[in-house]
Amino acid sequence: MADTHSSGDADLNSVDRTFTEVVVVRHGETEWNAEKRIQGHLDIDLNDVGRQQAVAVAERLSGESNISAIYSSDLKRALETAQTIASRCGGLEVIQDPNLRERHLGDLQGLVYSEAPKIKTKAYEALQSHRKDVEIPGGGESLNQLYERCTASLQTIASKHRGERVVVVTHGGVIRALHQRASLGNGRRAGRILNVSVNVFHLSDPDKWDIKVWGDVGHLNGANYLDSGFGGDRTSG
Repeated sequence: MADTHSSGDADLNSVDRTFTEVVVVRHGETEWNAEKRIQGHLDIDLNDVGRQQAVAVAERLSGESNISAIYSSDLKRALETAQTIASRCGGLEVIQDPNLRERHLGDLQGLVYSEAPKIKTKAYEALQSHRKDVEIPGGGESLNQLYERCTASLQTIASKHRGERVVVVTHGGVIRALHQRASLGNGRRAGRILNVSVNVFHLSDPDKWDIKVWGDVGHLNGANYLDSGFGGDRTSG
């Protein structure tokens, strides 16, 4: 489980009107997650485990009676997770946002991660680069490009829903970028980002981001599918 900045048992039943509470959820597992195959922008469905995970997180969030909106990446693995949540949270419409997509990983997409260094050496080296402006060959994004689009999207969502609670369903790389934005200067690490983990951000003026809950998978306790997904690092999806 990722480093926990605040207890997963935190009281989420009231929202201060001075900020937006954004509950960010990673999508459920896909077969490619289980195979450790790189997805990026490729549009892969949830597998049976992922659908069970989506139900589990939906049941957890169904107790949050004040959810006012649900946003999602338009990729199927996130969208189906979001729709499952919506069906148990008053039937809210899921608002699709392409800026919440996973990082485009170029020539690496579709490869099993362990095979990537030999098959697409330059793309793999770009992925492993510590420089955030390096784009991955084959149309892939740099970390800076991912950071700019997804943090801008979350800020826009927060501005539209000031004083409300919203749910955002997205991908491991995006969640890592959001963590980076909220953790500027404090040295905190995101750790591993599990499928259907719950991460709670408070966004307030002037452009202040705080992490209140991180990496909470308490809703999966006792299940056989807690750690089965591919971990939410730079190669996840």
